[in-house]
Amino acid sequence: MSEGTSKKRILTGDRPTGRLHLGHYVGSLRNRVRLQDEYECFFIIADLHTLTTRNAKEDIEEIADNAREMVLDYLACGIDPDRTRIYLQSAIPEVSELNLIFEMLVSVPRLQRIPSLKEMARNAHLNEMPFGLLGYPVLQSADILMPRAHLVPVGKDNEAHVEITREIARRFNHLYGDVFPVPDVLIGEVPTLVGTDGASKMSKSLNNTILLSDDAKTVEKKVRGMYTDPKRVRADIPGTVEGNPVFIYHDIFNSNKAEVEDLAQRYRNGSVGDVEVKEKLAIALNAFLDPIRERRETYASDSGYVDQVLYEGTLHIRNEARETIMAVRKAMGLSGIWNKISRKAEKRRKKQTE
Repeated sequence: MSEGTSKKRILTGDRPTGRLHLGHYVGSLRNRVRLQDEYECFFIIADLHTLTTRNAKEDIEEIADNAREMVLDYLACGIDPDRTRIYLQSAIPEVSELNLIFEMLVSVPRLQRIPSLKEMARNAHLNEMPFGLLGYPVLQSADILMPRAHLVPVGKDNEAHVEITREIARRFNHLYGDVFPVPDVLIGEVPTLVGTDGASKMSKSLNNTILLSDDAKTVEKKVRGMYTDPKRVRADIPGTVEGNPVFIYHDIFNSNKAEVEDLAQRYRNGSVGDVEVKEKLAIALNAFLDPIRERRETYASDSGYVDQVLYEGTLHIRNEARETIMAVRKAMGLSGIWNKISRKAEKRRKKQTE
């Protein structure tokens, strides 16, 4: 850890596959904003991870723009670049070396037991599991441990990945000495937000999202199409509130709790229609999103600002990465191999020139 740093550290981030949605906010972003004063924060734009499911040339060409859009979402939600470091994963070559070392500390059967990897493969319409996708949690471990993070705020679907990181950190420390903290995981208050289809978690690949950057009309349209109680074919039929996506969203995003309770009671009694419930949800969501959209527009209007944030954050983490790799090589004895060879070679070269 760099000299003068007393705060514990956070590492978390996202793959740059497009703009972020409400599921990202409740799953992780809200915690990031809340904790940025208490911790030294590193937020990674994990573009190498994108290659595990999107590695076509046209996909790669979209990464830079997607990264900018993601950083805009970060800033719009309240992440302060003066108090955090936002950086680009592929610009840190040391992470690949650390990934290689960590691959030796975990078995294939252990990785195969992670259910989210199979889900990622299905969502990406992959018939077979690529080696890189199987090793996704190992590369994620390298990301987390490169700045030697103590806490990882993630969504519920990444909890098992952080457990792999914890196992690798313990294994490395046991074999070579204490280099890495064993990071804790922090799950959002809403571990998994159901999508607008009511069938799966909110996911861009499933087209069931409400984006943080959606305009008011788009939010209204998406809310009107949301899944509700399928047994309720008329407004005068009592409906189910529990597990109903519309009411899940009301509970999370509608700050008028009296209104939510009134709607829920009337819904159970069959005295309110889905149209009214959804209209009020759209109003609540737009009230929640309005300040985020306004901040986003302000940052977007400042040409080059997002690139500067990424550039400066990446330069900072490069120094951290070099420190970590030096500590890893020293602990393992890898740095000594080259030192011994180079000393003898230099000694011989000196004799030859005498």
